[in-house]
Amino acid sequence: MGSIGESDKYLLNRHQENHFTAGEIVRDIIIGVSDGLTVPFALAAGLSGANVSSSIILTAGIAEVAAGAISMGLGGYLAAKSEADHYARELRREQEEIDTIPDTEAAEVAEILAEYGVEPHEYGPVVNALRKNPQAWLDFMMKFELGLEKPDPKRALQSALTIAIAYVLGGLVPLLPYVFIAVARKALVASIMVTILALLIFGFAKGYFTGNKPVWSALQTALIGAIASAAAFGMAKAVQGW
Repeated sequence: MGSIGESDKYLLNRHQENHFTAGEIVRDIIIGVSDGLTVPFALAAGLSGANVSSSIILTAGIAEVAAGAISMGLGGYLAAKSEADHYARELRREQEEIDTIPDTEAAEVAEILAEYGVEPHEYGPVVNALRKNPQAWLDFMMKFELGLEKPDPKRALQSALTIAIAYVLGGLVPLLPYVFIAVARKALVASIMVTILALLIFGFAKGYFTGNKPVWSALQTALIGAIASAAAFGMAKAVQGW
């Protein structure tokens, strides 16, 4: 296993990376909160349009939040598990190719390095060094040939819990007014104001952490939620009129 020189260590210790590395967790939170805010909001708005009581809306909303959190969490778990299974399958296949056709795999390493502008006399020692270190060779092929990063073994459970919890937290926001206001129409007005405010805050935070324009992200997120609730409310009124 190679090691870097003292001068390189010094430079690395002086330099601090400021890259955002919690992308997967943020993605799960965005998925959970965005669905949690919009789906129960649309459901509550639709039921309010059907002239039912706040208690019925609250009961239906809580049931939807529970079911939605389980469904979304399970979806996140299965997606992450499938990703891990795919990585493990490709890892075995790549290991088998390194064992059975090492010269071909070494040629693929040379081809990959050549694509980065590395000349033959420069990548030759790199290829030979990798051939002497099978694990590093395997890791190199997985990352640069197949474009696959080794998934965190805890990723599936972490994704499921993050999405489910985020969905519950987002889903409770539009339902809170129905806890305190008995008249559904009045509760709906309060729910709209609270939820749009939450969508604006969430959209702003989403834009900030994902590198997009926070203000535009806030307006876009609130608009999507408003359209969803308006559609549900209109459908409920239309069905009631039949």
